[in-house]
Amino acid sequence: MTEDTSMTKENPFEALTPDFILDAVESRGLYSDGRAIALNSYENRVLQIGIEDTNPVIAKFYRPNRWTQEQILEEHRFCFELVEQELPVVAPMVTNGESLFKYGDYYCALFERKGGHAPELDNLDNLFTLGRFLGRIHRVGQAKTYQQRPSLTPQTYGHDSIDYIIEHALPAEVKMPYESLARDIMKLVDELWQRAGQQKSIRVHGDCHVGNILWRDDNPHFVDLDDSRMAPAVQDIWMLLSGERDQQLQQLMEIIEGYQEFCDFNVAELQLVECLRTLRMIYHSAWLARRWHDPAFKFAFPYFGSVQYWQEQILDLRVQFAELQEAPVSLPHY
Repeated sequence: MTEDTSMTKENPFEALTPDFILDAVESRGLYSDGRAIALNSYENRVLQIGIEDTNPVIAKFYRPNRWTQEQILEEHRFCFELVEQELPVVAPMVTNGESLFKYGDYYCALFERKGGHAPELDNLDNLFTLGRFLGRIHRVGQAKTYQQRPSLTPQTYGHDSIDYIIEHALPAEVKMPYESLARDIMKLVDELWQRAGQQKSIRVHGDCHVGNILWRDDNPHFVDLDDSRMAPAVQDIWMLLSGERDQQLQQLMEIIEGYQEFCDFNVAELQLVECLRTLRMIYHSAWLARRWHDPAFKFAFPYFGSVQYWQEQILDLRVQFAELQEAPVSLPHY
C-alpha cells in the first residue's frame, strides 16, 4: 500500500492514517490484529497496537524535525546502558537489528507494553525507593555525556522561550506586562544559577514526573525518555516534590537518602529547584506556542493563547517570582 507521507506545518502527523500505522508496525515483522489505541501523547504520536497471538506493543512516531536521527539514537543508547545495569527503564525494542526505523517520513520505535500505576508520593517508603533508583540511573548517566542532545540551561529553557513567546504568541493587551515580568524573573534566575556555582550536567531522564513512572511490584518503572538531555541531577528530583515547604523537605530527605546509597548528590543543586520550576513554567507556554499549528494541541489545550490564559500566566509568574526570592530548600546535616 502506498501512502502520501507529506507533512504540512499545519498537521505534521497528517499521514498517520490507521493503515499507515499498522503497515509501519508490520514492516518490522509483527502482525497486527487490527487494534490500535491512541495514548495520551501530544509531542509525538504514541499508540498501543494489538499483535496476533502475543502482547500488544507501543508504537511511537516521533514528531518530524524535532530530533535528528543521531539525537534519538543517543537517547536509545542511554536506555540500553540503563537496562544493562538491570534498571527498570522501558527501552525500545530491537527489531531487524535496530531500535529506530524510518517508515515514510517518520522515525519510529516500538516498545513492550508495561502495566502499572502512578507512584503514591505521599508514601515516604516510595520516595526512598525512587531515590535509590534515580541514584542508580544517574550513576550511569554521569559516566558519559551526550554529544548531540541539548542541555537544560536558563538560556535554552528560559530566555529562548520568552523570545519565542513575545514574537509569536502574546496578545497585544498583555505583551508589555508579560515581557517586563518575564525579563525580571529571568534576571533573577540567572543570578541564582550563578550563585549556585558550577554545576555538573549529566544525562538525566529530563521529564521525571509521576506520569512517566509506572509503579508495579513495589518498584518504579521509568518510561518516555524523549526529553532526556544534559542537566543538573536535581532536574530528575524536584518534580517529585509537592506541598508546603516542610512537606517538601521531608520528601527530599527520603529521596536523597536513597539516592546517596548509589550516587553522590551535590546539595548545592538544591538552590536550583525554584529556578527549574520557573524555567518549566515558561518553557511549557513556549512549547504550546510552538506546537499550536498541530490540531491535537488545539483540541487538548483550547484555553491556550487567550488574553485570560496569559493573564493567569502573569499571576502565576508573580507568585513564582516571590518563591525565587525565598531562601532555597536545604537539608539538615549537609
